[in-house]
Amino acid sequence: MKRQNQSSVVEFILLGFSTFPDLQQLFFGVFLVIHLLTLMGNAIIIVIISLDKSLHVPMYLFLLNLSVVEVSFSAVIMPEMLVVLSTEKTVMSFASCFPQMYFIILFGGTECFLLGAMAYDRFAAICHPLNYPVIMNKRVFMTLIMFSWISGILEATVGTTWVFSFPFCGSNEINHISCEAPAVLDLACADTFVFEIYATIVTVLMIMVPFLLILLSYIRILYAILKMPSTTGRQKAFSTCASHLTSVTLFYGTANMTYLHPKSGYSPETKKLVSLAYSLLTPLLNPLIYSLRNSEMKRALIKICQRKVFLHTV
Repeated sequence: MKRQNQSSVVEFILLGFSTFPDLQQLFFGVFLVIHLLTLMGNAIIIVIISLDKSLHVPMYLFLLNLSVVEVSFSAVIMPEMLVVLSTEKTVMSFASCFPQMYFIILFGGTECFLLGAMAYDRFAAICHPLNYPVIMNKRVFMTLIMFSWISGILEATVGTTWVFSFPFCGSNEINHISCEAPAVLDLACADTFVFEIYATIVTVLMIMVPFLLILLSYIRILYAILKMPSTTGRQKAFSTCASHLTSVTLFYGTANMTYLHPKSGYSPETKKLVSLAYSLLTPLLNPLIYSLRNSEMKRALIKICQRKVFLHTV
């Protein structure tokens, strides 16, 4: 272990899944495929919405921002995780660990509010269709987008700076898949009680409050769906709502387990699996849930492909 003045840790060792050496290659292959599919799926969404002006409406522009977050979130975590899996453990300096933690919190916090804004948008569109253009006007849309990003930036700045203000003078082994705040906080050799209170309050505000608002929005949406005269329409709407809620619950539930109690009693392996749920699965699932089942997105993709084929044949 490298030390500075015989006390301060100047680098971390990221252990990843080194406790399962026989499964390292399998994990590497599976995670690499998921990472590539995540990047491809979200990149397609970004390209389709950017090129098709008919999709430049709040619903799809929210989705565009979500895809940017998912691509960024995956890019921050997965490359380092793949390196760890290929080498069993990886040395990370403070200069490498700090930005990774910063961007994990930034994109995670932004996603929390974006998902809440998307649920509110769907609530307004389904429950108040006549007033929707007024409820979700350009000013409201831009306010929700800016609030989501600025909240993520503020939380990342305060949280990451605070974590790295603690002294690290014991073990330098991070028994986790990335430099997430709770995992690094376990290595601090100082009283972190005040920070844990802060983390709990922030988690409630950034995770629990948006999640409860999403649930309330979907309760109202489901109530509106029940009034639909068409059985086929009801079934399709229920299916869409169920898939949305599954993704949302997976993201908020696992993030809540990680950040509500930064020094919780879960085992390191449990924490790794929980972290994989919101850092690996949700970025992959969201393009499938929000786009591939959407007829307008499919039509836009077909139109773009046909346009490219036509240009090549001319």
